[in-house]
Amino acid sequence: MNDSTITSHTALVYLMVLVSASDSDMKDSELKRMGDIVQTAPPFEGYDPEKLVTDAETCAEIFGDDEGFEALLGLIREALPESHYDTAYALACEVAVADSHLSQEELRILEMIRHQFNIDSLTAAAIERGSAARNRRL
Repeated sequence: MNDSTITSHTALVYLMVLVSASDSDMKDSELKRMGDIVQTAPPFEGYDPEKLVTDAETCAEIFGDDEGFEALLGLIREALPESHYDTAYALACEVAVADSHLSQEELRILEMIRHQFNIDSLTAAAIERGSAARNRRL
């Protein structure tokens, strides 16, 4: 058990919201993808999906502060075990590709997350490629 001020589940929600909000436009496809992830992905086992909206709103409030982005990254890193940094990055990528378009802001925030979590370039490339492949439309 860690001494974080947020749970690991909430940290993952914050991370997904950060990616979605990075281009100042939380698209419906991204919000739907977050909801799907929270309802079905193994890392969210035990998380109450009813908390998603509250957690997302809290994240948005923190993000709006002057030092909000850095504060959120610190909270997220503190709440997640190091063994799950790649999982967190994978969820961030899933949200980023949900609308079939990666904005410059989303690319930049993914880069910052990679650095924050020390995700090596080969691992990052594999995660990114997998997310792109899973979300490609015919």
